[in-house]
Amino acid sequence: MRTGIARLDLLLRRRGTIGYALGMAVYVFVIVALYPTFKNDASLNQLTEGGSTVAALVGATGSLTSPAGWLNANIYANFLPLVVLLLTIGYGASAIAGQDEDGTLGLIVTLPLSRRRILTQKAMTLVAVAVPAGLATVLAVLAGRGFGLSPGTGHLIGATTGATLLGIDFGALALLVGALSGSRAIALGVTSSLAAASYLVSSLAPVTHWVRPLRFESLFYWAVGNAQLRTGLSVTSAAVLVGFAAVTLGAAVKAFERQDVH
Repeated sequence: MRTGIARLDLLLRRRGTIGYALGMAVYVFVIVALYPTFKNDASLNQLTEGGSTVAALVGATGSLTSPAGWLNANIYANFLPLVVLLLTIGYGASAIAGQDEDGTLGLIVTLPLSRRRILTQKAMTLVAVAVPAGLATVLAVLAGRGFGLSPGTGHLIGATTGATLLGIDFGALALLVGALSGSRAIALGVTSSLAAASYLVSSLAPVTHWVRPLRFESLFYWAVGNAQLRTGLSVTSAAVLVGFAAVTLGAAVKAFERQDVH
């Protein structure tokens, strides 16, 4: 009973979680294998010269021919966060609001468990859903070192941890919005919109002067938008990401305890 709800929720999402992880592994390995073809192409860096806004929108900044620049532009600034967010926001919106709408949450709250413990188990599932895609990404990058792409292992793990925490943060936000609204659609819409705004702020900050001061308000900046592949995930960044998740999950507990479950 202590982890029964978490195990059941994870079981119901196992195909998507495993499928996305395997898809990430294949995609990342292809990106790594393509690196030798482009690493000596100086013209590639012209895409980001002069602070191109279009390039920044897709996460391409700095040197694209360096190992960190190549991985950032093709994986860490965009694709990996997107995949993790698809998994976590989708689960977060369904875990409370979605189950309330389909009538299963009413059965769950009749179990001899407090609502705090129920939501804690759902938070455990949220973490379990977020981890595999990032883990598959790290393993695929490390497996491709024979192609001359050798980022620092510590920085690689730090950037991946940042992307994973980013997903947990927005998944927790979806849990909170779902508990407050009781609507899966509202939880998906609000959280996805905020995630998109956060991405735009982080992406445009390096090339748009009036956006730059706003970067500290963006979770993307703290997770993957501050050269984490070159410098690693700082203690400050990790604290911001973990702190946001803790506060949001705490608020979700309070909201769930007051929710009128159908």
